[in-house]
Amino acid sequence: MAGFVKVAKTEDLDPGQGKVVEAGGKTIALFNVDGNYYAINDTCTHHGGPLSEGELDGKEVTCPWHGAVFDVTTGEVLGPPAMEGVACYKVRVSGNSIEIEI
Repeated sequence: MAGFVKVAKTEDLDPGQGKVVEAGGKTIALFNVDGNYYAINDTCTHHGGPLSEGELDGKEVTCPWHGAVFDVTTGEVLGPPAMEGVACYKVRVSGNSIEIEI
């Protein structure tokens, strides 16, 4: 059954940062872009690099392994070597809790 799952608190993630979280048996990269939160699959579609550890520039994250670039708001791939995007999840903030829909 799909639903929202609490994965972090707003104070856990400063603007411009990413963090790996687990929800519904999935490993998800959670990002804070200027106070807005976004969640995508943490695994790069090129060779499995951890996107949560990548450099965040605005709404773009660069995979730390081989430099593929993804849009954290949509999961769309923006730059090679990855050829496919990653899953994107709905995020909501309730009080100081960050929740992801799984």
